[in-house]
Amino acid sequence: MGVEPLPNIRNAEAEAEAEAGAEAEAPIILGLQPAALIDHVARVDWSLLYQIPGERGGSTPVEIEDLERILSEVKTHVLSAPDEPSPIKTIAGGSVTNTIRGLSVGFGVSCGLIGAYADDQQGQLFVSNMCFSGVNVSRLRMKRGPTGQCVCLVDASGNRTMRPCLSNAVKIQADELVAKDFKGSKWLVLRFGMFNLEVIQAAIRIAKQEGVSISMDLASFEMVRNFRSPLLQLLESGDIDLCFANEDEATELVRGEENGDPEAALEFLAKHCRWAVVTLGPNGCIAKHGKEIVRVPAIGEAKATDATGAGDLFASGFLYGLVKGLCLEECCKVGSCSGGAVIRSLGGEVTPENWQWMRKHMQIKGLPIPDTHI
Repeated sequence: MGVEPLPNIRNAEAEAEAEAGAEAEAPIILGLQPAALIDHVARVDWSLLYQIPGERGGSTPVEIEDLERILSEVKTHVLSAPDEPSPIKTIAGGSVTNTIRGLSVGFGVSCGLIGAYADDQQGQLFVSNMCFSGVNVSRLRMKRGPTGQCVCLVDASGNRTMRPCLSNAVKIQADELVAKDFKGSKWLVLRFGMFNLEVIQAAIRIAKQEGVSISMDLASFEMVRNFRSPLLQLLESGDIDLCFANEDEATELVRGEENGDPEAALEFLAKHCRWAVVTLGPNGCIAKHGKEIVRVPAIGEAKATDATGAGDLFASGFLYGLVKGLCLEECCKVGSCSGGAVIRSLGGEVTPENWQWMRKHMQIKGLPIPDTHI
């Protein structure tokens, strides 16, 4: 699959400005999304979740035939809502994409993506969504083949079950990464994944050479359970500056130990990372930096419409806090505000109304309001 130039998705003048901007000023935060991903998000009844392969509540890879079968079944199991005109919401997806889009749109932080997308309808949708969100796409490569897709099934309680199809999706290769991709940026955001381990390792190596700090999310409890050894090697390398884990991932990380709870996982992560964060859903989060440990409650309603993207948008807020030089507790509070905003509607993209909700809660807590016009 050969690498091709980006398509003309904006006018020539805008493209020229984008290229000049990419040379003159690198994005503050980069996201590594090796394979572009399109999310198909739907609210469904519980019965469908027992008919699909893999554990309910997690993220299990499927083949394209399974993905298409699940999408066809969704139509007969969908839970309708008055504010949702379509039973399935299709948007640019992926954990890193959600975080980067949140940083750009909601917090006004200059961001870019490194990765690949395909020359198909899904690929064009992905790039268009990123451009519309103000994300620098000059580091994305277009390739021949399919763009990755993921079905995100949300139950009546707001819990999400994900079935990604990435086996044949185009993605960036380790030998395609160059120092120019990372030069001048401050942070690289990535998600642990065994299937992208080679490109993750290459990205970390080059980023570190360019003085870029690394933020990593633990992806899913299945990924931690099934690939614990390579994950531990990454953590023990000392190259991961900031690590995010949700409660399930944290518990899986320290499973079998005498005190296998989120607090023990936080201590474990903090041994290897400068900042360690464990999110606890409606119970907020715990975090550690150096000798400081904080516990911050969740913000907003306990009941989520859709938990998709909650951790991703928490990371957006936390990273915004770090960029602004906030203390650990304030970073967690901003993350709680942005994480609380995304769960108020379907999918991993925050609506304009919910960005306003976040800004209101940030103001109440005396946090610096982003200089954005939403």
